[in-house]
Amino acid sequence: MSYQLAIFDWDGTIMDSVGRIVSCMRGAAKRAGLAIPSEQAVKDIIGLSLQPAFEQLFPGISESDSEAMREFYRQEYVANDGTPTPVFEDIEHVLQTLSKQGIKLAVATGKARAGLERVFAASGLKHYFEDSIAADEASSKPDADMINILVKRFNIDKTKVVMIGDSQLDLTMANNAGVDAIGVSYGAHSVEVLSAKNPLAVVSKPMDILKIMSA
Repeated sequence: MSYQLAIFDWDGTIMDSVGRIVSCMRGAAKRAGLAIPSEQAVKDIIGLSLQPAFEQLFPGISESDSEAMREFYRQEYVANDGTPTPVFEDIEHVLQTLSKQGIKLAVATGKARAGLERVFAASGLKHYFEDSIAADEASSKPDADMINILVKRFNIDKTKVVMIGDSQLDLTMANNAGVDAIGVSYGAHSVEVLSAKNPLAVVSKPMDILKIMSA
């Protein structure tokens, strides 16, 4: 395939942050006095905006509990939780190689803009991406909105666009937008879960993204 735009998810695709998200969400629930969700339940909401995530994890959650969870989660992630969040091995090489091939790169993330800018700075990877869209700037995944906005900004035909992500939400978003997708199984969801969303392929390590995109 001859792609012109590759849209990457962030958590679990670029950065190994799934463990921290799980820890922080469970910690925030404990502080809020809510039922502590399972590890897999939290993995299943990674990529959603916070409010839809809370509604899935805590059915019937009140507005006051949502506000408390939002603040507790922010505190846990930014200040309290020390779970490491390195970028995945070889992912910078992948970004560098695609850029050198003339493929434009963008990010579509469930993080809010402030959180995305924070991890951009921490990772040192921001310069590889020509554009990005955060959860507070579009409808939540798996709605096609994020991809549609980016495609319109770049003015690239959807047949030349690929979405790369670790969650079924990423791949469903790609399906809803009518673009190709590559699943990565080193993040939130398994090969079986990702394969059910009809991606081009599901890869187990970042370097294999290059093989699929050059096939």
